[in-house]
Amino acid sequence: MNHNEDHIYIIGNGVIGKALAVALTLNGRKTTILRGSIDNQPEGIENIQVEIENKIIGAEVVISSLSNCERLDGIILLTNKSFGNSVLADKLKDKTGKSPIVFLQNGLHIENSFIDKGFDELYRCVLLATSESLENNKVRFKLVAPSPIGIVKGSNEILQEIVDVLNTGLFSFRNEEDIQTLIWKKVISNCVFNSICPLLETDNGIFQRNDRALQIAKTVTAECLLVAKEYGIDLTMETVLENVLAISKMSDGQKISTYQDILNKRETEIETMNLAIAESAILKGNISVPVTEMLGQLVKIKSEISRK
Repeated sequence: MNHNEDHIYIIGNGVIGKALAVALTLNGRKTTILRGSIDNQPEGIENIQVEIENKIIGAEVVISSLSNCERLDGIILLTNKSFGNSVLADKLKDKTGKSPIVFLQNGLHIENSFIDKGFDELYRCVLLATSESLENNKVRFKLVAPSPIGIVKGSNEILQEIVDVLNTGLFSFRNEEDIQTLIWKKVISNCVFNSICPLLETDNGIFQRNDRALQIAKTVTAECLLVAKEYGIDLTMETVLENVLAISKMSDGQKISTYQDILNKRETEIETMNLAIAESAILKGNISVPVTEMLGQLVKIKSEISRK
């Protein structure tokens, strides 16, 4: 890998993909956004604007389709919805060679399709940033802290090179040895926000404003922590709730991604959050997560109704 010459492919044209593409382009990186689900879209250039800290920055970014590319040599970033990973793994199998793939997605076990299909260089990022759409090709972005990236399959050397290439002042990254603990911490927080907020039809700030909503969050967290422990993950209620309340305060007034998806009649990622936790509990055979699973099923139904 050459830090200066690497082509960065961002698969997924959502809010995180757009913000990241602008940050990388402005930092001199050759960056292309690829639509994974829309075939044969002619390559073009779009001006993408990002609102960050009350400033507007922008860049012209190349937009194309994955079907237009015979081979992807560089770094591949997945910012698409994780429910599409199984199909995407099939599409990428003969295109990537040894190019590293970095998952910038929410959810538990989202990399399994790629592991099953024999990909060698897989890395997982836990995003510590929020972003939402303002209008076509304009997004609001807020960096919380440098986002950690760790190894699923790969090497420390390649991991460090990935971090060096991706890290910018606008959208920063760092390497992380214990990425699995951070993945579970983020997933448990996702189970809280991405189920309770859409069902209450409210913003992320609800948990700092409403004690009853916070109590439900505590119940979900307690259930998820039991599952995490069975998978060798050492997290405490205090640690996760501190994270939930920090996110709630920081993104007060902002709608969580699942609620945005429902409002926009899009499929959600709840299968890789609450329902993935429920499935993981079943695999262990002796854990019950009734509230977490019920909230997930209700979100799934709500999403299906919104798309009819």
